[in-house]
Amino acid sequence: MRHFTSVKQLGNWQDAYAAAKYVKENPFADQALGKNKTLLMVFFNNSLRTRLSTQKAALNLGMNVIVLDIAHGAWKLETERGVVMDGDKSEHLLEAIPVMGCYCDAIGVRSFARFESKEDDYNEVILNQFIQYSGRPVFSMEAATRHPLQTYADLITIEEHKKKARPKVVMTWAPHPKALPQAVPNSFIEGMELAGYDFVIANPEGYDLAPEFVGNARVTHDQDEALPGADFVYAKNWASYDAYGQVLNQDRNWTVTTEKMALTDNAYFLHCLPVRRNMIVTDDVIESPQSLVIPEAANRVVSAQTILKQILQSL
Repeated sequence: MRHFTSVKQLGNWQDAYAAAKYVKENPFADQALGKNKTLLMVFFNNSLRTRLSTQKAALNLGMNVIVLDIAHGAWKLETERGVVMDGDKSEHLLEAIPVMGCYCDAIGVRSFARFESKEDDYNEVILNQFIQYSGRPVFSMEAATRHPLQTYADLITIEEHKKKARPKVVMTWAPHPKALPQAVPNSFIEGMELAGYDFVIANPEGYDLAPEFVGNARVTHDQDEALPGADFVYAKNWASYDAYGQVLNQDRNWTVTTEKMALTDNAYFLHCLPVRRNMIVTDDVIESPQSLVIPEAANRVVSAQTILKQILQSL
């Protein structure tokens, strides 16, 4: 594997899970792969789990790690070609990227949707510039349309806790005060297709996701209709795709509560974190024994390390 931008690249899910299970059970077995190799982690956006888990994964593999926070400590970067750079941006990404490539062996990039242009976001302009111009293997630490390391960790967590071969998984929209990207839900849909779980998407009118991601997945605009029989409930907010980037409502009836979870088959609760308590999910649900948000976050090291291992093997 040279570049990693989607869980679809994992191929056969059982093979991908076996690879992750090996890494989890043998976290320091492959340190020779990373010896004298350097990972550059480039952050255009804030991070807690992604930053810590990916750095830990690289260290487990024996790599050196450089972290670059574009917003703090780097020149302001221009991203558009043909712009007269007479404003506050001192460097162009098209020079910065190949320079970054000179200093490392692999690059992780975190760059959220800007909600300025649906076309630019869904064409993954920034991520693809790194792939095109860095000369290095590039993996997504969340891009405008996908968050594959998160989804890989989600799938690992479900596999570890499922009680039946094909569990029912419900991904439900939940309210949030800000417009959030569609990367996590888009990527999660791809993961559900990869694993072949019984999958339902629940979201209000106006919040249907991009057709190219939804595909043949079942979609309902009634949360209470989706939840019965669920083995896992994955809560997540996302801004409107059709009214791109807009918050159309903050209906608290979509908050995941104990009453909502009572409709399920004693389901586990999942969320990628950070989470707005008592908007996305109530305190009692996220603190319950059925909440898997901490094991899910811990598996971020496993997903990142498994991908980094495969990238190092390709060098």
